[in-house]
Amino acid sequence: MAEITERLRRVMALDRAAKAIDFNEKWIDWGKLASRVDDIEVIFAELGLPQGARIGALLHNRPGHVASILAVLASDRCLVTLNPVYPDETLGPDIQALDIPLVIGEPSDLERVGVQAAIDLLDASVIEIAPDLETVKLARTGRNAAAGSNGDVAIEMLTSGTTGKPKRVPLSRSAFDASFAAIASHDKSRDPDEEVKLRSSTTLILNPVTHIGGIYGVIGALMAGRRICLVERFSVENWVRAVTRHRPKVAPAVPAALRMLIEADLPREHFSSLSAIISGTAPLSPDVVDTFLEKYGVPVLSNYGATEFAGAVAAWSLPDFKAHWRDKKGAAGRLHSSLQARIVEPESGKVLPDGQEGVLELKGAQLGTGESWLRTTDRAVIDEDRFLFIRGRADNAIIRGGFKVHPDDIVRAIESHPAVREAAIVGVPDERLGEVPAAAIILKDGAEALKSDDMRAYLRERLVPYQVPVHYRIVDDIPRTPSMKPATLPLKKLFAPHSEK
Repeated sequence: MAEITERLRRVMALDRAAKAIDFNEKWIDWGKLASRVDDIEVIFAELGLPQGARIGALLHNRPGHVASILAVLASDRCLVTLNPVYPDETLGPDIQALDIPLVIGEPSDLERVGVQAAIDLLDASVIEIAPDLETVKLARTGRNAAAGSNGDVAIEMLTSGTTGKPKRVPLSRSAFDASFAAIASHDKSRDPDEEVKLRSSTTLILNPVTHIGGIYGVIGALMAGRRICLVERFSVENWVRAVTRHRPKVAPAVPAALRMLIEADLPREHFSSLSAIISGTAPLSPDVVDTFLEKYGVPVLSNYGATEFAGAVAAWSLPDFKAHWRDKKGAAGRLHSSLQARIVEPESGKVLPDGQEGVLELKGAQLGTGESWLRTTDRAVIDEDRFLFIRGRADNAIIRGGFKVHPDDIVRAIESHPAVREAAIVGVPDERLGEVPAAAIILKDGAEALKSDDMRAYLRERLVPYQVPVHYRIVDDIPRTPSMKPATLPLKKLFAPHSEK
């Protein structure tokens, strides 16, 4: 039995009357949560689902979906994440292609035409669970489900789909065990106590549980016996309500959310319980960190990870931030000691010395690659103290007339403009040059209108000519993935056909 399985079972058995989940400012206790987990596991047994069986779950940030996650993981079966945010024309074929014997969801999702059609074609069984945990039942019995084990795989996890169609990554129980152990070892300010007990602290879950940030937060909190506050979607109001209700020491906020919190000009007392903000999923400008610290007095601790890594592989701890932020400003954090890391030339694979930029490669237990190096898609620098600086993606370069343009370099220059809150860059077709950069820009509240020519002039002073975008859009918001990253394919559609604004 894997560590993740054992700990989840032991925590659920501690005190069934204790508070477990805050949802819409109403508490659900461990007893109700554990009872629904038991109900789901009974159905698994009735259907003959073996350990390792692949089970699809349509996941929202709601208590019923936490019970679904727990039931699958605590019984050594494999959770296949399904994203109900997708339209039927995407979600239906996704379910059908997975060839899963069972789908768990709430009635409103299971009744969708595309979902029903996929289930019928698969002849899959269906478990209905109410979002508030009131009921759970076997709603449909499908084909014999006794076969189809996926071994040590805990979750077939959807990537965020930042640069294209989301894909699934198999994440093993051993990888999760190694990842949680690395976090405890890396950051002594987080409670590394291995004792299984219930705690009075509450973890805020704002990232969608269909993606690694959200589900990692849920699993980590429940394994540690901490309460969770489920927030269905980020807004400044929802974030403030959760923080002021639970008074946590740390709270999550992705870079886009940090910018929104800064602009909201909130009373400083809202942040008085916080010793730090944890931020991941996307590159974080050091200027945002400095502004947040100055405005609200709270350090922002970024991290670097990916779905394929089963969590973070580098992070800022609070002691590191206090000691090194000034001289390591812009780092994604310090690499976990459990991992080996190196920088290589992308073409030759030659290992580069500390301080030189190349492509990041990693090796370690949580990556599941054995003794092989895993090459990432990120340009990076590692310094002599193992702080990791991410310079941008190596696989999304725009080739403009033979010149390689990295979007992250342009984003940093645009976001240095005092009127700009956030920017995103994509490459769009050009008859003469092949591809050129295009910029979608969100202005700060109250900022004066910004003309394309003015931004071009600003960027010409900060970038080489071939980096300066050709097309510009001032937008109210940027198309995003569920984890609030800019989504490349919808961004490209903003610039077809091109017209200046």
